[in-house]
Amino acid sequence: MISSFYGLEVAKRAMAAQQAGLYTTSNNIANANTQGYTRQRVNLTQSLSYPGVGRNQPNLPGQLGSGVQAGSIQRVREEFLDVQYRSQNNTLGYWTSKSDALAQMETIMNEPSDSGLSAAMDQFWKSLQDLSANPEDEGVRAVVRERGEAVAETFRYLHDALSSAQTSLEDQRDAVVKDINSLGEQIAELNKQIAEIERQGQLPNALYDERDQLIDQLSQFVDIKVEAVSSGRTDLPTAAGIYNISIVDSEGNEYSFVNGKDHAEVSLQPRRDEDGDGIGEIPPALKIGSQEISLENPANGNLPSGKLRGLIEAAGSEGKGLYPEMISSLNELARSFAASFNDVHTAGYALDSDTTGISFFEGTDAASIKVSGMMDDLANIAASTKPNESGNGDNAKQLASIFQTVKSNYQGIIGKLGTDGQQAERFKNNADMLLQSADGRRQSVNSVSLDEEMTNMIQFQHAYNAAARMITVTDEMLDKIINGMGMVGR
Repeated sequence: MISSFYGLEVAKRAMAAQQAGLYTTSNNIANANTQGYTRQRVNLTQSLSYPGVGRNQPNLPGQLGSGVQAGSIQRVREEFLDVQYRSQNNTLGYWTSKSDALAQMETIMNEPSDSGLSAAMDQFWKSLQDLSANPEDEGVRAVVRERGEAVAETFRYLHDALSSAQTSLEDQRDAVVKDINSLGEQIAELNKQIAEIERQGQLPNALYDERDQLIDQLSQFVDIKVEAVSSGRTDLPTAAGIYNISIVDSEGNEYSFVNGKDHAEVSLQPRRDEDGDGIGEIPPALKIGSQEISLENPANGNLPSGKLRGLIEAAGSEGKGLYPEMISSLNELARSFAASFNDVHTAGYALDSDTTGISFFEGTDAASIKVSGMMDDLANIAASTKPNESGNGDNAKQLASIFQTVKSNYQGIIGKLGTDGQQAERFKNNADMLLQSADGRRQSVNSVSLDEEMTNMIQFQHAYNAAARMITVTDEMLDKIINGMGMVGR
């Protein structure tokens, strides 16, 4: 025999469960536009049937259901889609930083244009052609000197601009390292808070979302591996647990970064002197906790992929990298140009004299090249191949002839820069497209659909109203028993 009030308890539980569903739906709708919010659902489960197994159980034809109860309120999230998204986010971070660095370099080199190094060389070449035809003209000689100084100034400008851009990239690189450490500290603190709540049998969904957002940001900077571990014996089966995070290099080696509530410090180590002899034996390195990854050759090393690697490769280390190599190429171009030009110039003769052996340029690289002070006397420009022949312009022709090789080398440098820039931009666009695709798949599972939530709201509302109606029916039955029975004969 069961209690006459049994139906009230079943209906009451139904109302409470549907009410929890309505509240969860309301929360989803409220956060439909909240960045990083993951939609939630109530896990409804059947209550234990009555009666249970025992020696003194009532004699009933079978077990009766005792209703429904609201279990945990769980996020709807697919871990595999998170892994895909973070992998593409990491790739995009790398190619974005590399593409931006190359785009800035292309802006500095400014080729082809009317104000770049190529244009300055063309103008210098034309002035030498004019000098070969008019070797005695002082105005033509003045133009040669000015055009030569323009070439030297362009070399110096390009060197200074590239060096300044390299310094800016180093600042960005250092800022990314600080961001990585900040994210690690925040994730470790969230791990601590989550563990405390999970051990009380609760699901801290808001903290889960906040942690996932931080991990998404971290994945842009370095390649990571996330491992979930239980926070304790009392946590629910649906609990996300504690996240331990490792930084993964290009060879698959893992470096512990976040371990529970602790995180390792990431830093950039300069070249170090091991034995105190003034020579740095230990190359620069990226240090993660107590482990190091060499930066001796960043482009060919095993650095973790991501924005940090892109910036390290661009800013360079030990003379390797995009900007150090471009500066080195520019220095070599300036050195070979000045040396070749001086070799021909010193073999020539000044105006109306037997003076020879005068260098036109000074300096050994792009930072120091300039027109020699001897050229302040325009007569010292060696246009002649013979002494005391003022009308001889053959040496000026030979000076003009060296430009073909120099320009060919410079065009090779610019051509490689353009190819690398186009490749980086193409890979960046491809990575961005793949990221948007991965994000779309993830959002189809994680994000709030207002149409779906409206459907759920109507469903829970009808179920709640039906349960309330059941209480009314049960109340009428009890009223009949309590107030309508035993009235015969009165």
